[in-house]
Amino acid sequence: MIHPTAIVHPRSNIARGVEIGPYCIIGANVSIARGTVLQAHVVVNGWTTLGEDCKIYPFATIGSASQDRKYEGERAYTTVGNRTTIREYVSIQRATGEEEVTSIGDDCLLLAYVHIAHNCQLGNGVTMSNLAQLAGHVRIADYAGFGGIVGVHQFVRIGKYAFIGGYTRLTRDVPPFFLCEGNPARAYGLNSPGLKRAGFSNDDIAEIKRFYKLLYGSKLTFSAALEEMQKTVSTQAGRELIEFLEADSDRGILK
Repeated sequence: MIHPTAIVHPRSNIARGVEIGPYCIIGANVSIARGTVLQAHVVVNGWTTLGEDCKIYPFATIGSASQDRKYEGERAYTTVGNRTTIREYVSIQRATGEEEVTSIGDDCLLLAYVHIAHNCQLGNGVTMSNLAQLAGHVRIADYAGFGGIVGVHQFVRIGKYAFIGGYTRLTRDVPPFFLCEGNPARAYGLNSPGLKRAGFSNDDIAEIKRFYKLLYGSKLTFSAALEEMQKTVSTQAGRELIEFLEADSDRGILK
C-alpha cells in the first residue's frame, strides 16, 4: 500500500493497512496507525504519531520544526488522534521545548490551508474552516468551530462548543458555548445551533443564556458576575462555563 515514488524511512513505524500515496515523505521517528491514508505529496516528519483511520490530503505537512526562534532541534512531539481529516496544504508544527507536544484530537476536520503552530492543543471534534490560523500555545476544547480566515493570538483559550465567525481577529479567550466574531472580536450570544445539534437540554441552554447576560448584558464587573453564577449554578453546562472563567488566563476573557 506504499506507492513506489514515496520515500519512507526504514525506522518509521507503519501499521498494516496504511496507504501512502505518490511522492509522500515519511521521516524516521514517525508512527502511523492502521487505516490511515496519505493521498499524495504529504510530508510527515519529526517525532510524530498519526492515529487510526485518518485521511491526509495532498501537500499537507505534519510535524515540521516549529517556526519559533526558541526552537533548537530538541525532541518535541506532534500527535494526531483517530479519524481526523486533514485537507490540502494544512501545516501542523511540532512543539517547542524538550518533550513538549502539539496535539490534535480525534474526529477533527481541518480544511485547506489551516495552520496549527507549535504547542497548540486541539480537543476532539474541532472543525476549522479554510485559512484559519493558530499562533503558538493556543488551546481549543472539544467541538469548537471556526469560520474561514480566522487569526488567533498566542496563548488564547477557546472553550468547548464555542464558535468563531469568519474573518475574526481573536486576541482573548472565548468561553465555552458562546459565539464571537469581528475585528477585534466581540461576543454575540450563544452558539445555539451547535448546542441544539449536540443535544443540550433546554435547562442547559437557559442557564448558559442567563450566564451570558450576566457577563455581557449587565453592569456587573467580571468578578461580580462570576460570583453570581457560582451562587446560582444548577446544570453541568453552567459548571463547565464557570470552571473556564475561574481558570488562569494569559490573555483575559473576551470583552
